[in-house]
Amino acid sequence: MKPAVVLLSGGMDSTTVAAIAKSQGFDVHALSVDYGQRHRVELDSAKRVAAMLGIRDHRIIGLDLRSIGGSALTAEIDVPKDRSDSEMATGVPITYVPARNTILLAVALGFAETLGAFDLFVGVNALDYSGYPDCRPEFIAAFAQLANLATQAGVEGKGRFTIHAPLMQMTKADIVRAGVQLGVDYGQTLTCYDPDSEGRACGHCDACLLRKKGFAEAGVPDPTRYRFTI
Repeated sequence: MKPAVVLLSGGMDSTTVAAIAKSQGFDVHALSVDYGQRHRVELDSAKRVAAMLGIRDHRIIGLDLRSIGGSALTAEIDVPKDRSDSEMATGVPITYVPARNTILLAVALGFAETLGAFDLFVGVNALDYSGYPDCRPEFIAAFAQLANLATQAGVEGKGRFTIHAPLMQMTKADIVRAGVQLGVDYGQTLTCYDPDSEGRACGHCDACLLRKKGFAEAGVPDPTRYRFTI
């Protein structure tokens, strides 16, 4: 099996992507990043997901993005709650972490090069999402070009790096259906931006609202543990 690096946050999107990579026959090496995120309890979900999917190589590395802040996920800024669909579709929200996907993919690229892997998987999505600029197809295409210019493996012609973003044009409902077909237990995942210390979701942040919408539209029971009665 060809090795592939999958960025695994522990959320529903990255979990689905890891399941897709395995279904395509890749030898998945999962990479999670503790970057100082408010919701770092998601890393516990990442561990559960890796075990659930039988991923033997799951690494968690530390980066201190809290030291630069600039986001409700890495600074003492309130996470927006109960925003409407139109609000989520307008502008870049304060939960955007500056350059996060660029940084995470760069780390995944370095990991891939040490493995001799040329396939990277990431769970970005450009339909049901909160308006992050680093979740767009243009970003993924640009990073793929960078990967092949900036690495020893790329310039020596050992292979061509491919950034797989299989969820890019899928709604949250599509993602739920795909994961269910692959046997994903979404009860092991955490999507919330503002969970409590026990990993219970708030039910009101953008991530929770989009997740709930996905399960409802897919007609699949929502296994999420919520902090409050929803």
